[in-house]
Amino acid sequence: MADEQVSHGEIQFKDRQRPSISGFLGLAIHLIVIPSIFLLGIVLYTAGAAGVILGILFHLVVGLLWLIMWNSYVIINPNETAVLQFFGKYAGTVKTEGFRFFVNPLYEKTKVTFRIRNFESAKLKVNDVNANPIDIAAVVVWRVFDSAEALFEVDDYENYVQIQSEAALRAMATKYPYDIIEEKDLGGVALSSHQEVVATELRQSVQERLSRAGIEVLEARISHLAYAPEIAQAMLRRQQASAVVAARREIVDGAVGMVELALAQLSAKNIIDLDEDKKATMVSNLLVVLCSETDTTPVINTGSLYQ
Repeated sequence: MADEQVSHGEIQFKDRQRPSISGFLGLAIHLIVIPSIFLLGIVLYTAGAAGVILGILFHLVVGLLWLIMWNSYVIINPNETAVLQFFGKYAGTVKTEGFRFFVNPLYEKTKVTFRIRNFESAKLKVNDVNANPIDIAAVVVWRVFDSAEALFEVDDYENYVQIQSEAALRAMATKYPYDIIEEKDLGGVALSSHQEVVATELRQSVQERLSRAGIEVLEARISHLAYAPEIAQAMLRRQQASAVVAARREIVDGAVGMVELALAQLSAKNIIDLDEDKKATMVSNLLVVLCSETDTTPVINTGSLYQ
């Protein structure tokens, strides 16, 4: 059948367009044609006793049909479908918007919206790749693209979106560090600094989990990211220490370059001839001046360096 695909012994349901007619045309049939047939059935009463019995049965059948035909109408809003079932069997999907009418009044109709929806997960506590506990949450933008799959492949597709999105978020958070503060993490992806890379991977991961339910993931992005409260202060001090070390490294690199430049220019211009001890003293003084966090106080030496 067009609405079923067999894969590895399992039946997968796919949307199959079901024809319908305008509800106004069906209403005309319902309110004009069938009552006219009902009136014509009066002719059977003129055929004797047997005709009377046949006329009563005819009127009962036509009257019952007239009543149950009220179940043949459905209003399809924009970006909405109606999934039809006939005594539990999938009969098709109506996607034509407007006031619609079905020939079979015994269809059970379940509406499914194709509108875009947002889901924001709860704040989850997980361990990153360095075993640091972090609080993380994500927002997922999704919509149903196959109503038959959404209804028949999973029990509750909205709940399925929530559980699978949180599972994908947990799995991704354990693959990367919160921040690049360790040597082994250098050059890699971090949750806090590579948001676009993380968002792309998260969307793909959630999509893989939800495809079977007829759901398309339009966007998935981290909405909250922080260290867990029990280690937040310690990690803040660690980040501050890393920043101080990095700043000191830059200062020392610059100071060494300036000392090298000073010694080279003094030597090239023959301003002063320094032996190794004097060079060592000069280098020490310059590094103190350049690397000190506070202003240095000069000391004038009026004697020899060797006294």
